[in-house]
Amino acid sequence: MRVLFTTLAAATHVHTQVPLAWALRAAGHEVRMTSQPDAVEHIRRAGLTAVPVGAPLAQEALVQELDERRADALESGMDGPETLDYLALTDISETRPERMTYPDMHAKQLMLAQGAFPSQSDPGMIDDLVRFARWWRPDLVVWDTMTFAGPVAAMACGAAHARLLFGLDLIGWLRLHYREALAARHPLLRDDPLADWLGWTLDTYDCAFSEEALVGQWTLDPMPTSLALPVPGPRVPVRYVPYNGPSVIPPWVHERPAKPRVCVTLGVSQQEVFGAHRASVGDILTAVAELDVEVIATLDEDQVGSLGVELPPNVRAVGFVPLDALLPSCAVVISHAGAGTMHTALHHGVPQVLVPDPLWDAARKAERLVAAGAGLAVADPRCFTADELRALVRRVLEEPSFAAGTARIRAETLATPAPADIVPGLERLSAEFRR
Repeated sequence: MRVLFTTLAAATHVHTQVPLAWALRAAGHEVRMTSQPDAVEHIRRAGLTAVPVGAPLAQEALVQELDERRADALESGMDGPETLDYLALTDISETRPERMTYPDMHAKQLMLAQGAFPSQSDPGMIDDLVRFARWWRPDLVVWDTMTFAGPVAAMACGAAHARLLFGLDLIGWLRLHYREALAARHPLLRDDPLADWLGWTLDTYDCAFSEEALVGQWTLDPMPTSLALPVPGPRVPVRYVPYNGPSVIPPWVHERPAKPRVCVTLGVSQQEVFGAHRASVGDILTAVAELDVEVIATLDEDQVGSLGVELPPNVRAVGFVPLDALLPSCAVVISHAGAGTMHTALHHGVPQVLVPDPLWDAARKAERLVAAGAGLAVADPRCFTADELRALVRRVLEEPSFAAGTARIRAETLATPAPADIVPGLERLSAEFRR
C-alpha cells in the first residue's frame, strides 16, 4: 500500500504524524510525507521521505506582518480591518452548543475560508500536491486537519483519505452544529463559506464537493476518548506516541531530583508560528521561584537574556530537552496547553498547571483536563498573577487527587491502540474507500 501524509509546515504538526508514518513503513508500506519546503528538514530528520510542495509557508513572517499592521493601525487611531484581531476573528473554540449561534459560526468560517485556510493550502501548493498524487497514486492520504490540500489531492486521485487530529476536533464539532443551523434556514440563505472555497478548488480538478473534504472519510484521533468532543462519524482512536525530534538526553535528566521537579515549557508551536511566546515567561518563573522545588525551564540563551533579570536559583534553563525523556521525572508540568506538551504529560501521567494560549483549542483542552481532575488552569491567561499560579502549583503538588486523575487518563491512553496496532484497520478502510 502507498500512503501519502500531508501536514502543516510546522515542527509540532510534523511530529504528530511521524509515529504513524513509522508504523506504516515498518509494516512494509511505502510512505511519503508532503508539506511546504519549510517542513522538509523536520521530515528528513525523522527518517522519512519528504516531498516539498508549493512555496515556503513562512508563517512566522506572515504573523509578524499582521501583528505589526495591527499595532500601527491602533497606534495611529485608524478604524478599519487592520485593527481587527485575526485570532479572535478565526476563533472556533466555542464548544457549548447553546452559544454556537448561526451568525457567529458563519462569520468565523467566512474568515477561515477567505484567509487562514487558503494561506495554509494555497493554490500553488494544492496544484503541486495533486500533480504528485496523480503521478504516485497513493492508496491512502493521511492529512493534517489544518491542511485541506490533503483531501483535495485524495479526491483528485481516487485515494482513500483520513484526517489525523492533533487536538480536539473543533472543525468536526463546528460543522456538525453549522449544518444543523443551515438546515433550519431558507434554502436561498444557506451560504457555506468553507464548502464554497473547497467546492471551487475541487472543481479545478473535476471533482465535486462533499463533506468528506472537510472532515475526512474517517478520523484518526489521538485525544483520549474521555476528553474528546463527541463528534459523530467514523473515528479511529490511536494512542499518542511522543516524538520530539532528534535529540540527545543530558545526563542530569536521569538523576533523581532532590526536590519535586517542575517543568516549565511553552512548547515550540508559539515560538515557531508567532515568533514569540504569548504568555509571560517571567511571571511564570516568578511564581515558582518561591516554591521548594527544582524547576526546569525550556528557554534558550536569547529567551533567558530577554527576561532582563537573573534566573531564580531553583531554575535551570535548557534550550531543548525532549519532553518524552524529561517528564517522567517531573511532579508537575506548567505549560500553554499545547497539543504535544499536553499529550506527552498525559502519556507519562504528569499532572498539569495550564496557562492556555489563545491558539486553536488550548482553552477548551484546559477546561476538559481540569474537569477530569488531572490539573488546574489560571482563571484568565491574559492577567494571571504570580501568587495565583503559585497557589495552583502548590495544590497540584500537595493534593493527591490530581495524580490520581492523571493516572486514570494515562491508563486510558495506554489502553488505546498504538499506531502499529491500527495498521491492519487502515489497510481494510483504504481498500473499502479508495476509488
